[in-house]
Formats: sequence, structure tokens, C-alpha cells
Amino acid sequence: MLRIGLRDTKAHFRRFIMSIIAIALGVAFVVGSFCFREMLNDQVAQMMGSNSDADVYVRGATEQKKDGEDSLGSYNSSYNEISTDVIADIEKVDGVVSADATRQLGNAVLLDHNGDAMTTIGAPTLVIGFDTDDPWRSAHFVSGEYPQTDDEIALLKDTADKAGLKTGDTAKLVIDGEVHEMTVSGVFTTASSELGAILILARPSFVEHTLQQEGEDTSSVQFIGVYGDKTTPLDEQAQQRLADRINKELPESADAHAVTGDSVRDDATKSIQDQLGFIQPLILIFAAIALFVGAFIIANTFTMIVRESMRGYALLRSVGASPLQVFASVLVQAVILGIVGSGIGVLLGWGLLEAIAKGMTSGGMPLSGSPAPSATDVVVGVIVGVVVTIIGATLPAKTAATAPPIQAMNETVNPEKPVRTRGWIGIVMVAVGAAWWTLCYLDAAKRVDWQWLKDMGSGWTLGLGAGFVVIGAIVCAPAFVAPAAKVLGWLPSKTFPVTGKLATRNIGRAKRRTANTAAALFIGVAIVSCLGVVASSMKTSVNNLVDNNVNADYVAMTASMTQPISTKAVDAIEDTDGVGASSAVYMLPTVEATNAGKDVMTAAIKTDLLTKLAPIESQEGDAAKAIDDGDAAIGRTVADDEHWKVGDMIDLESENTIVDEEATKQASEAYQKQIEEQATALQAEAQRLAASGDVSGAQAKAKEAEDVVKQAQGVDPKQFVKTKTETRKEQVRIGAIIDDSLYSNSIFISLPTAEKITGKDMMMVTQMYVQAKPGADVAKLGEELKKTVKPFYTVSVLNRDEFKSSMSSMINSMLAIIYALLALSIIIAVFGIVNTLALNVSERTKEIGLLRAIGTSNGQVRGMLAIEAVILSVFGTLAGIVVGVAAGVVIRIAYESQGMTTLTIPWDQLVLFLVAAILVGLVASISPARRALKQPVLDAVASE
Repeated sequence: MLRIGLRDTKAHFRRFIMSIIAIALGVAFVVGSFCFREMLNDQVAQMMGSNSDADVYVRGATEQKKDGEDSLGSYNSSYNEISTDVIADIEKVDGVVSADATRQLGNAVLLDHNGDAMTTIGAPTLVIGFDTDDPWRSAHFVSGEYPQTDDEIALLKDTADKAGLKTGDTAKLVIDGEVHEMTVSGVFTTASSELGAILILARPSFVEHTLQQEGEDTSSVQFIGVYGDKTTPLDEQAQQRLADRINKELPESADAHAVTGDSVRDDATKSIQDQLGFIQPLILIFAAIALFVGAFIIANTFTMIVRESMRGYALLRSVGASPLQVFASVLVQAVILGIVGSGIGVLLGWGLLEAIAKGMTSGGMPLSGSPAPSATDVVVGVIVGVVVTIIGATLPAKTAATAPPIQAMNETVNPEKPVRTRGWIGIVMVAVGAAWWTLCYLDAAKRVDWQWLKDMGSGWTLGLGAGFVVIGAIVCAPAFVAPAAKVLGWLPSKTFPVTGKLATRNIGRAKRRTANTAAALFIGVAIVSCLGVVASSMKTSVNNLVDNNVNADYVAMTASMTQPISTKAVDAIEDTDGVGASSAVYMLPTVEATNAGKDVMTAAIKTDLLTKLAPIESQEGDAAKAIDDGDAAIGRTVADDEHWKVGDMIDLESENTIVDEEATKQASEAYQKQIEEQATALQAEAQRLAASGDVSGAQAKAKEAEDVVKQAQGVDPKQFVKTKTETRKEQVRIGAIIDDSLYSNSIFISLPTAEKITGKDMMMVTQMYVQAKPGADVAKLGEELKKTVKPFYTVSVLNRDEFKSSMSSMINSMLAIIYALLALSIIIAVFGIVNTLALNVSERTKEIGLLRAIGTSNGQVRGMLAIEAVILSVFGTLAGIVVGVAAGVVIRIAYESQGMTTLTIPWDQLVLFLVAAILVGLVASISPARRALKQPVLDAVASE
């Protein structure tokens, strides 16, 4: 049976081409997802090896269960912070060359040589504290050197090239909205690619002082990096020996512990890799869709093969072959098909990753990780491809194995089983899915108050509903093939009476096969249609929100999500001629509502926002009065989630880092006393030497005392600044609940109330709304505002249309990649249509021959097959559009409270899908029609 399977594979290899393509595309996604994950993992490992290159790290000794972020990158931290005072103890240990607490700024924007803000796609802009005294071992300067003053920076070569800057140039660095003019002291490289990150080196004193201005506590850190050699990394054993020596010298009061650099790098690498892990499941979702669609094609292909070989299988049964042996002979073909398709898919996935790597490099995110698939990737890809192929071939193989030999040797094959029962089962499943969607709607619309439904959340109800509806639609589709063919074939039958009627009749002859082929197209179109409705609704909701709820003429925003609008820019905008009402939105990241069950963002605003710039349409209480009175106004979503009502109290709390004036004064005085004692000792020594007659020695000591005093005078006083953490609490009464979606998810308080809880330097202005004075020229005001913000570089002023466009472009860019990936499933579905038509032609060889014999022209045969393909394609597309639009409508309802207030169905897009479906059908019919007409009429008539 193995030899028979191999022979049949060779004989029908051309039939397998479409299935091989489908398998290869699906497996390419699977292998590509694993390769991309491994490439990122390799990249992260390389980056951590370069960027966290200390031989030993000193960290807290007490394990804590909380998330944190340190200078090595954002990842889970489970140890207490340690005082920087311990650095002095570490530096005394034998074998320690340097010990430093490396700090960085993540809210900076570098301007290029044209004065434009440099932005990246996902990669951060980091200002890291390194200089000659505290060097970075992985940095290798190609020109210049480390910054020597607080007015200098060094740039990564990739950063310098993109910015058009070189050593000696003047660069502008915007931090917290403040512009700093800096001289480029040097350009450096690192051993690994930095994934397009903008890396800037600055003096540690500059970084520390800036962090203090931002309210960061710089007196304690999570890690202190220790070098045992400034040029060559220590091996693992040497790292451990150095860590052991440090641990012996660390005071118990420090609550600190030294560990090897390799262990810290391994932990950090694993944590970052886990954070990036979401990318692989996302790609695997599209792989699953592609393979699911491909399974239909495989099933149809094997149905075709079994149909053509049925007499052969019947003969095998007649001479003693068991059903299991016949079944196995078909599965042998499936295994071979799966291996060939999977092998091509592995190579295709590898090539795809190579192309992605080159594309990311050219797009500003260079990758140095290897995209080559590992042995595990290859094995997984082949197994997935073979398993999916076997699944697709199982039912046709069962048909071949169970068909009675006598019936199989007849000219007709087994009649198709009735589809009525299957239709009712599918309809019930769709009804169950619709019921879940109804529950989602009732919960979102607050029509029911069932706790179990709230606990499930809209995600589960949406997902369950979608699962039942999609599977139910696929199950019941065969029952609707004949009615759909009559409806969709009405126009072709009227336009082309002969070919249209023949095509309509032919579509209904193999209901299951037709439905399976349409299902392949149905899946892709349903997802794309759903996303189209969601995206259109989001954009329309944003536009309506701006048109109907926002009366501001202009909105000020920044180029970077992490870069706030500086208070100076806010003041400058408010002072611009022609400005009437205005309000900045101050986000309060350090303020927490401690009696809230969920994380709720708190913001400080002016009442102009509520009454003039974005007036409230529906509310309980008076929000503007509440803000003026020092109370809070909260969004309806917050109120519902927390079961708060007007009159309840909110416990607001903020941990603020402030300058410890007393400790700073003591540190400065201690340093001055140390200098005085040192200078006095040197002067006394000079006097002693002079008294003994050593004039040159006395002069040298006197000069040394003078240098000590001069050096002390040049010391930056910033280094003595000490900070402390202060917790402020404030109880705020809820004075109003706002129903408008613009305000639904936050707690709003006044600026005076906010300043009782946190400092103004801890507030982040994310947006500012501006309205022209009554009678002022709005266009002229826009020009004046743009002139006003020009010195702040990263601040942009958008009019209403530009603001709406920016929101829409963000949505479009997010959907572009998803659409591109889903296009693959639609391409595979096209192959399915070609395959199904080829199977139909194969089964109707004699019939088509007879039609040609009685005078049917070649054009009519082509037209008949084209109409069949178009009906099949339109049937799958319409089903996908109906389900996809329904899903999009339910999603819109579920997220109405999140701002998706307006339903918009993109009719132009849906019509485009239908036109594309017609074109797909016409193109798909070309190859089967050519095959049907290629065979001579007499051979076709005698074929069976």
C-alpha cells in the first residue's frame, strides 16, 4: 500500500500544487513566528551583553514582590533599592576598578540638524549618564570622547548619522519640554545593534540633576554596576570571586548583596524576552487562520484525487485490500504532500524573515540577531504541515476506504448525503453565538445587572459569540448553497440564459464541497469586514467627538508620547494674542486612588475645559462647580466600576520625591569642611618644610593646597543635592459624575487640589485645548500659536481637521499590518476556488464533452465556469461580510463607553470586496476552463 500511495502521489502531483502552496504559506507563518521570536531573543541577548556589561552588580538583599524599572531596562525587579552611599564601601574592595549607579532619562527628544524632532517606531530615546570617570566599557568612540561638561553629549553612530550630526556640532536636546543646547563631544559604537534606539551619553551629574528636577529619588537605586577591569570583561569565576569579596565588605545596614554580572544579564534577558513574547502568538493567530483555510483546499484536493481513483480503490478492495489499507494509501499521499509543502514553507518562512530583517534595518531598526530557523523550528513546521494535511485528507480517505467496491466501479459515485440536518445544527450554533452577543450588548448597555456576566467581561462574551457564529456558519453553509445559487445566479441566468442556468445548477450539485471552498474565503473576509467596521466606527466616533463635543479651535500636542508639553510652553500659549479659553490636561502619574479597585488615571484641568472647550452634555451634579469647589468630577465608567456616587469620598495619595534641604546643606558643609581640613593640612606641611629650609617642597605643598581649593570651587553643587520621599494624602469628595465618553475613564480635579497632593513638576501636560477669543481671527491665531511653540520644537499645534486626521492615521497604521497578513488567507482561498473548479471539471469531463459535441462554443464553456466561480466567490464573500459586519456592530456596542459612540459601516469597502470577489472568480476560472477545453471532444465523451 505504501508503493501504491507513492505511485498515486506521482500520478496526481499536478493536482497537489495548489495544496502544496496552501501548506507552504501556512507553515511559513508558523516557522516565521518562531524564527522572529528567536531572532528577537538573540537580539535582546546581544544587547544585554553590551548594554549591561558590568562584571558584578550590587542589588538589594531583601526580596520584594513588585514590578519595577531600572537602568538596565524595564523588567521585573524583586529586591529592595539600595543607598548610593554604599558605593564608597564597594570602591575600597580589592579588584574593584570602578563602581557606579548608572542612571538614564527616557523622556528626551533629540533634534536633528534641521531642528526636527527625531522619532522612532517603538525604540526609545535614552540619555545615559557616562563620562571619563564613569565610562561604559561597551562604548567605542570612532571620533571625539566622553562629555566633559554638563553642556556636552556623545551620540551613538547610528543616531548621529540619522540626525546629520558629527563631533563638534551643536545639538538641541528637549527634556520635559525644556530645550538644552549641547555640544556633541564624540560619536561611539556598541558591539550589538540597538534596534534603532537613539542613545545619548551625558555627564552623570546632568542626568542625576535632571531626574531630581523630575521628582525622582536619586539617593537610592536598584543596581550598582562594578567593573573589575575597564577594558576586558571578567570570566564567570572571576566575577564570582569579586562578588564574594564585595559581599564581605558590605555593611549589614546597607541591605545589599553582590551578584555576578552574568546572572543579572540572564535574568534581564529572560524578562525582556518574555515581554516580547506577545508577538509570537499574534503571528501564530494568522498562521492558524492560514492553515485553517488551507485545510479546506487540502480536503477538496483529496476529494478530487479520490474521485478520480475510486475505481482503482474499488479494484483493490475486490482483490482483498482492507478498508484500513485503502485508508492508509491515501494518508501516505497526505504525508508526502505535507512534507513537501512544509519543506517549502520552512524555506519561505526563512526567506520572509530575512526580508523583514533587511526591511527593518533599512527602516531604521537594524537587527543583528540571526533569522535562520533552528532544528526545532524546522521540525515544528514540518509536523504542523503534515498534521494539517492529514486532517484535511481524513474524510476523503474515509470515503475511499468505505465505498462499496461494486458501487465504486459504477460510472456514478456515491450520492451526496443530505445537508438538511447539518443546516439545522449550524443554525442552532449561530443562534447560540447570537445569544452570547446579545448578552454582551445587554451588559454594555446596562440593561441587565448580572454579576456573573460582568465577571466574564465583554472579551469572553464577544469571543464565545464569534466562535459559535463562525463555526455555525461553516456548518450550515451547505444547506444554503442551493438557495444562494438561485438568488446569486438570477442575474447571470437572465443575462446569459444557457450558461447562466447551467452554472447555477452546477453550483448546487456538490453542496458540501462548494460550501467548504466558500468557507475558506468566508473566514478572511469576515475578519477584514469586522476590522473595517471597527476602524470606521472608531474614526467616525473620534470625528464626531471633535465636531460635536470639542469647541476648541486648536489642540497642542507633542511629537513623543513620553514627552510632555512644558509649563513654559503652556504659559506661552496662554499669553498668545487672540487666545480666549484654554486648558491644559495635566496627567498625574504619581497620584493613586487608594480606595479604587482598579487603576484609575487622575487628571487636573481648568473649568474652561468642561464649560467652553469640551462642554459636558450629560452629567449628574455640576462638574464645573465641583472642580471650582475643590471636589472631584469622575467619568461614568469609573463610577460604575467602583460603585461610586455623588457625595462619596476618594482617597488620593501620591509619593513625591523632593529635595531634602537639610541633608543637602549637610552634604555641602561636610564637603567644604573636608576641603578646608585638606587645605589646612597641606599649608601646615608647607610651613613645616619652609621652616626646615626645603623651599621647593614648601612651594609644591602650597601649590597643592591652592589647587585643592580651586578644584573645590569648580565642583558642581548639584552633586550635593539629596532627595527624600514624601507621601501626601488628600480626601476628595465626588461632586459630579460625567456621562460623556470624553471624560468616562478618569478622575478630574482642579490644579490647586492637585498641587496639595503632588508637585507641579510631577504633572505631565499631554494635550492643551485652545479657543480663540470672541471676534478674533481664528486662522491668524493658528499662525501666531505656531510661532509661539516653534522655540519648543517638539510641540505641534493642530487645527480641528488636522487633529482628526492624526487620530485616523494612527488607526490606519495599526490596521495596515493586520490587513496585509489577512490578505494571505484570501490568497489561499483563491487557490481553493481554482481547486474546486478543477475538481468540478474533472467530475464533469463527459458532460462538458457532450455540451461541446452538441454545439456549445468554447466561449460558452468558459462563461459557464466563470459564472460558477463568481457565484461561489460571491457566496463566500457575502457570508463573510454579513458575519463580519455583525461582529463589528457588537464590538462597537461593547466598547461604546470607551468612546466608540458611532456605528459606521464602510459600504465602499464592502462593495470593493464584492467587486474583488467577482474578479477573483473570473481569474480563478481561467485555468480550469483551459483544462476543460484542452481535451478533445471525443476523448471527453468517452472518458468514463
